[in-house]
Amino acid sequence: MTRFLLLLALLLSLVSIATLAQTEEPMHYAITQPANVSLTLDGTLTLPANLTKPVPVVLLIAGSGPTDRDCNSALGLKSNAFKMLADSLNRMGIAVARYDKRYSGTNLMAAAKAIPVEKHRFDFYVADAVGFVRQLQADKRFSKVVVAGHSEGSLVGMLATEQTKAAKYISIAGAGRNIVDVMKEQGRTGGNPAKLQEEVDAALDSMRTGHTVQPRNPILRTQLSEKNQPYLISWMKYDPAVEIKKLTVPVLLINGKHDFQVPVSEAERLKTARPDAKLVLFDTMNHILKNAPEGRAENMKTYNDPTLPLTPGLATAIAEFAKR
Repeated sequence: MTRFLLLLALLLSLVSIATLAQTEEPMHYAITQPANVSLTLDGTLTLPANLTKPVPVVLLIAGSGPTDRDCNSALGLKSNAFKMLADSLNRMGIAVARYDKRYSGTNLMAAAKAIPVEKHRFDFYVADAVGFVRQLQADKRFSKVVVAGHSEGSLVGMLATEQTKAAKYISIAGAGRNIVDVMKEQGRTGGNPAKLQEEVDAALDSMRTGHTVQPRNPILRTQLSEKNQPYLISWMKYDPAVEIKKLTVPVLLINGKHDFQVPVSEAERLKTARPDAKLVLFDTMNHILKNAPEGRAENMKTYNDPTLPLTPGLATAIAEFAKR
């Protein structure tokens, strides 16, 4: 009887391992914008093992800065959050595609050489996401393409969903206001002196109308450098609360109550713009999708601990939405 139970336990463990297994494939996309620039973005496609029928696939789009396909960067971010999320979704029967956006991961140096910062535009990110979505839409292994954007990637994914008519859209810690208003508030909550904040507000308002600025304050000259202004101006023409209304597909909004970078109020603004969207809030989730203390200093420590698990329930919420 003991030997039988041992054999049964072994068989059950093997079945469990097979269920959790996944396959991994490389992805590539040769950019189309701007024209006549040679740059290929690399990505990873992970699929549940032993597919017998088409499954949903989620395209994960990273947030601001040089954040790569795993949700890591050279600027002090080592979370592996997107890799963990892909693994979790695979176990639930969902395929996941994620890629190194421009100026991140494998193309960090090549992108900087091919496209100087002053030539970069927000719409280039959108064009890249559109390219990856269309690859996935053409793949017969997938029953539907769900676009999920994190932080800055939320707006990128929103615009890409509209252009490609992807099946569903997910905003994860995405802003609900124009980036001008977000940056103004960040200055105030960051403790800017009154005079500096006045100059910040005036500069951002001018940029929103399409004009470049020459700040007097040396701190502001660094934050709003001449090279970065064209990109910021191209971003400022979009209001997420306006763009989300253009979508005709199901929408899921996700935010963490311990996210000090993108507060819950941003998700609530998107919900107001799209009352039919499903809003899911996690009580202790922070910006990198992990449970964290509410205090900023302790919260930040989690950004460099890749051993921390994802917030429980996050992958389940995404999987259930994708499968419906």
